[in-house]
Formats: sequence, structure tokens, C-alpha cells
Amino acid sequence: MKQVNPFQKNQELTLNITGVTSEGQGVARCEGVAFFVPFALPGETVKAHIIKVEKKYCIAKVAELLVRSPHRVAPMCEAYEKCGGCALMHMDYAEQLKTKTQIVKDCLERLGGFSGIEVQPAIGMDDPRRYRNKGSFPIGFVEGTAVFGFYAERSHRLIPLFDCPIEEARITTLARTVTEWANRSHVRIYDETTGKGCLRACVIRIASTGERMVVVVTKGELPAKDSLMKMLDVESLYHNRNDRNTNVLFGDRFALLKGKPQIIEQQGELCFAVSPQSFLQVNPIQTRKLYDAAIRLLDPKPEQTIADVYCGIGTISLAIAKHAGKVIGIECVPEAIEDAKKNAESNSIGNTEFLCGLAEDVLPDLVKKGMCPDAIVIDPPRKGCEEQVLTTIAESGVHRVVYVSCNPATLARDAKIMSTFGFRIEHVQPVDMFPHTQHVETVCLLSKLNTKQHIEINLDMDELDLTDAEKKATYQEIKDYVLEHSGLKVSSLYIAQVKQQCGIIERENYNKQKSEDAKQPQCPPDKEKAIMEALRHFGMI
Repeated sequence: MKQVNPFQKNQELTLNITGVTSEGQGVARCEGVAFFVPFALPGETVKAHIIKVEKKYCIAKVAELLVRSPHRVAPMCEAYEKCGGCALMHMDYAEQLKTKTQIVKDCLERLGGFSGIEVQPAIGMDDPRRYRNKGSFPIGFVEGTAVFGFYAERSHRLIPLFDCPIEEARITTLARTVTEWANRSHVRIYDETTGKGCLRACVIRIASTGERMVVVVTKGELPAKDSLMKMLDVESLYHNRNDRNTNVLFGDRFALLKGKPQIIEQQGELCFAVSPQSFLQVNPIQTRKLYDAAIRLLDPKPEQTIADVYCGIGTISLAIAKHAGKVIGIECVPEAIEDAKKNAESNSIGNTEFLCGLAEDVLPDLVKKGMCPDAIVIDPPRKGCEEQVLTTIAESGVHRVVYVSCNPATLARDAKIMSTFGFRIEHVQPVDMFPHTQHVETVCLLSKLNTKQHIEINLDMDELDLTDAEKKATYQEIKDYVLEHSGLKVSSLYIAQVKQQCGIIERENYNKQKSEDAKQPQCPPDKEKAIMEALRHFGMI
């Protein structure tokens, strides 16, 4: 018999909050039903007012705080609880870091099915304020005035702002200048419901070099262009035209109105040219910590080839390049790839190659052509990786993958898929890129082979009673022969598969899956042919 939710909308009850969801909501259970309560903290007792009832859960709001958590603090933003931008500003920062660490662990265990995973404490900031170097603000018309702000959570109801304590102060100052221009020039504000009006949004970046970029988004032509250029004294000013009735921020057409086409962002010793559509981490202080963690886990060597999938403008690629032999970056945004190439040139880095296209198309094509990277770093959007990308990574023969994730849920899903190919989670390091929000960045090392253990296994196997065929060539000798004569890199797994086909006795190897039904990458026909030729050369068949 199906359980019926016994609760009703507008009902009030007392709840004990026991946890926090990945969306930053307090969690409670009552009569077998889960309750999600925004702005409630673990350890608190609240009188809750039910605002939504579903079959298995209810959403409620805090009507009265009965028992207060010692970690509750006064939010530093007047728009908090109205704006959908932050979900944890009522929690002290040390507790935010513990909560985000637990969110990552919970996702890996609950969604990924991993047990006993050790998650390192989230790396935080010394001062978690004014950290954002980019603001994307919709513009609306409120009480006869053009205003900028953020949308309320799960809506397109604009919450007007004067300032935002997580944005760099100059960003909101420039946003106020844009709305001042609109009010002075009587620019009509775009209305989503009717599709009428002109001014839709503004996007503002502040680089670590101090350079500023403003993009004004309109439906139709830009009115009062001269007065806008006069009021905005910035290094780069763009107009973007978006005539579509869509929630997508930018249209296809950008026009440089004033200044430089790009501004320069500096990260450590590297400089990056940033265009309006460039993806760049919004927290420059934490970005350095994030990339340092990723490179430390990747552990690139001077003789190695590294693939950077979803490379953006090449920020991680160029940071890796000084440690590796070659870095191949893959990105689907043409403008970002052009920026990446220019960034490599301007930083005098010659061991990179950047390819434009969908990762699920480009990476398989490279592997088919014989590219076998020594390690791969992936930094996908919130939706995570396409399954074809993960399958191709497994088929490439790579044993070390660093996954940089902005969404613990899709990280858990993708790590679970990778586990079916024999990969295991070696290290998990959350980095708090977005203080006061529920979001957390995570660096995860997925490994198929522990090098030290593999070396020991090889030494032990040399002392075993090998067959006559197996004595004639080692795995490394077969790999070297295939590479020299066909230009293909092959993995030990592929060699083992071909040897088994030929009746050569094989022992259990490190690539064998733990479960009988686990998916295992199969040797492609071209590599199978090349391995067969090597086996013939060494007289093994």
C-alpha cells in the first residue's frame, strides 16, 4: 500500500532540523515524511508553516525559531531571504565549510554509491566577502524606475539591489551607472511577459589587473549610445543584441562600443585575455587554490601529454603546461578557443594545442587517431560530462583523471560511471569558491592504477613460471613496438585482451573489474591489428 502524505498546505507543526541539503535547505523528518525548510540550520527547532505538499516530502518556511543554533549569524545583506543568490549567509563561515564538506561526502555516498570515502576539509577564504569578479544583472522597471538586481529563487521576479556584499564593490557601482543612464535617457526596459521594451541586462567584469568590462544587453538597437559611452569610463564596453524571447542572457551579436576587445586577468605568473563570452572562475583568490589542488593531484611530468577537456580560455591548460610535455585543450566555444590560443602565445607557452568542438565528438576522434594521453583533467559545466566523454576516457587507456566539478551531484554520477570502467576515487578536495552560497567546487582524483603497486606486481610476476609465449616480450616491449610501427599507443588492458584471444595464458591483471557485469573498454580494431602484428613479430603467435 502506497504511503499517503498526511500533511496539508498551511498546516503548522514543530520540526527538529537534522541536516542541510545540497541546495542549502534545512532538513527534518516527521511521520516518515521529509521536510525541506529554507534558512533553518541543523540543531534548530522551528515552528514550520507548510507551503507545498508532495507525495513524499513537504516544503515549509520558518514561522518561529524555537531553538537557535550556535552557528546562526545575522546576514550581512539586506536582500537576503528575498534574493536567490545566497542560501547560507545565516550560518557562520567555519560551519559553512564543514557543511559543504559534508554535502560533497553525502552526494558521493548517496548518489554515487561510494562508501567510506574520505573527503578533505573544504578550503576556505580568509575574508569571504567581495570575492566575485563578475556580476550578471537583469534589469527591471520597479515603481517607475529602472533597477538592477537578482531574481528571487526559482522565479523571474526581480529583487532590486543597491549593493551586493559578495560582489566586488566596483561591479555594483557600474551597474548603478547603467540604470542611471537608462533613467536619464528614458530607455524602455524589456518586459519578459510581453516581449516589449529594450534594455534587458548588464554584465560586468573586474579583472585582477583592475581593468573593467561592461556588456549592455538589449532587444533591438541600442538607444542613447553616446550618453552611455560618456557615462561609462571603462577599459572595454560592449553592446550585445538579443532579440529572442528567451531566458538566455546573450544573443549572438556583440559590438565593441569603446575601449579594448578584451581585458587582462592575471593568475600567478600567467595572464589571460578575457572576452565577453569567456568562462572564467569568478573568485580569483580561490581559483589559485583550486588549480594548485588540481595540478598537485594530476602530478604532470615533463614527458607526459595531458588532455584538458572543457578547457575554456585555457586557464588550467596553461598552468599545467609548464609541468608537462604537451597539453591538448578541448572546448566547444569558438571564441574561448581563440582566446586560449592567444593566451598561450602571449604567455610564450609553445607546448599546447587547442581544439574546438564538443568534447563528446573531439575526444573520441583523437583517441581513434591514436592519441593516448598520460592523464586527463575535466572541468565540465554543472550538468557534468556526456557519457560518451567518460566512455572515451576509459577507452583511451589513461589511468589518471582529475575531475574539477562545480556540482557534487553530477560529480557523484560521473564518478559512478567511471567506476564501472575500473576507476576508483583516490582523493576528494572541496574548495569554497562561492562563500555564503550553497555551491561548492570539488577536485577529485580518479585513478585506475596505483603506480607503486603496479611496479611491485611486475616484479613479483617476473619470478613466476611464465609460459614460453609470455617470456618472449614484455608488455612495455609490445607497447613500444606498436607505437614505433603504427604510431598507436595501446594499454596493457588491450594487449591482455588480444593475448587472451590468441590463447596466450593471462593472469588476473590490475584492469580486471571487481564485478562480473562491469563495463570494460574493448580494444578497437585498429589497435587489435597492431597488437597482433607485434605478437607475431615477437614469435608469440
